[in-house]
Amino acid sequence: MEYIELNCKITPQEPGNEILIAELAEIGFESFDETDSELKAYIQSKLFDENQFNDLSIHHLEGFKLDYNFQTIAEQNWNAKWEENYPPVVINNKVAIRAPFHKDFEAVEYEIIIEPKMSFGTAHHATTAQMINYIAELDMQGLEILDMGSGTAVLAILASMRGAKHIDAIDNDEWAYNNAVENVSRNNIDNITVELGDAELLKGRSYDLVIANINRNILLNDLKKYASCLSSGNLLLLSGFYKEDIPILSEEAEKYGLVYQSHTIDRSWVAGIWKMN
Repeated sequence: MEYIELNCKITPQEPGNEILIAELAEIGFESFDETDSELKAYIQSKLFDENQFNDLSIHHLEGFKLDYNFQTIAEQNWNAKWEENYPPVVINNKVAIRAPFHKDFEAVEYEIIIEPKMSFGTAHHATTAQMINYIAELDMQGLEILDMGSGTAVLAILASMRGAKHIDAIDNDEWAYNNAVENVSRNNIDNITVELGDAELLKGRSYDLVIANINRNILLNDLKKYASCLSSGNLLLLSGFYKEDIPILSEEAEKYGLVYQSHTIDRSWVAGIWKMN
């Protein structure tokens, strides 16, 4: 699968990066890498529309300057590029996520090996890190869990390690699906079912916990389907949005019996918990 990489520098960086990431997510960009000097964003070539990019409001907002360029990353080159820039991640000295080419971690409770391909979910992004924190703290013992937009399946793998009974890991990207299957096997997990598809697969299913790390628009669109899988007292964990999105998501969630509980913020990104009445 071929990807487009957007390299850009926006001045001022804050809140410029926050505005730009939100707008790029709206038009299909699926992963982002922020440094002190630049922002990189990635989208499947087949989904990229330069006219949509040119119509973003950030180009016309007074007080902002945006310098950028695009390059195409061929599938055969992507893995080498990703491995080049993939340091291991340790979350709260409890969960370590590393690639097969990194050394083992001995002083952590959970060690997850993720083959660093294009799939979103390597724990470098704030949304994934926050979800890992939730899964590491909440009681997973004996739960039936849905990991929606599972990417690498890192969240599903951690839930399994923490005692979940079974996890369905669903993603609509074929690359992510294949990578998740590989990662589940690599971590010797036998209670995760990886599926290629979207929320249409959820009809008639039930879970004790639903995890969805995607983006605001997809979450809003699929909240009804998530809610239909949950019973009273069950939790919904959402991430991939900003603080100002919480009222919008909560208003939609309340239509289906889900009540906002709490949230965390990391680098402007939010992860939150909703509970079924």
